[in-house]
Amino acid sequence: MRLLRALVLCLILPTAGAAQPVDLSLLDAPGAIGLMRHARAPGTGDPADFRLGDCSTQRNLGAAGRAQARKVGEAIREAGLRFDHVWTSQWCRSAETARLLGLGTPEEIPALNSFFAGRGDPQARTRQSLVRIATLPEGSRALLVSHFVNIRALTGVGPRSGEIVVVERSPEGLRVTGRILLAP
Repeated sequence: MRLLRALVLCLILPTAGAAQPVDLSLLDAPGAIGLMRHARAPGTGDPADFRLGDCSTQRNLGAAGRAQARKVGEAIREAGLRFDHVWTSQWCRSAETARLLGLGTPEEIPALNSFFAGRGDPQARTRQSLVRIATLPEGSRALLVSHFVNIRALTGVGPRSGEIVVVERSPEGLRVTGRILLAP
């Protein structure tokens, strides 16, 4: 059944990047962890007056980003996929992405907060994220919504807005098993 669902998903969903089919079944594997960069948010970084908890001082999702988040969540739900945990950065654009996915109530995890432009200690946040991921029960599936710099530090992959980098835990850390990008 899983193979049939994967085949159907590959045939009906748009391609990701360089003619690679979108395979959401990667997220269905026991223990799969999806590291999603927040959906489209116009601009780069955050304003100088940034304050955590005050969305008016942050770079936020635009209409295209909100639509992208809804589309990703819809595709995941239509594929029949479920997550045991949905975690998000406390940044408004990540938290809104996580809510709009409609995949469960997101839990804000400070370790997933961006450290771009000196807004935190990259090594500490990466270490805290790895420790938190290590606490996941064996075989549980999780979706983490975070930022480019965090995901790159954890995986070496620089994701596009709304892209999901799928990983599994290994003795060496996180091993990338695939990437998912639904056309916005």
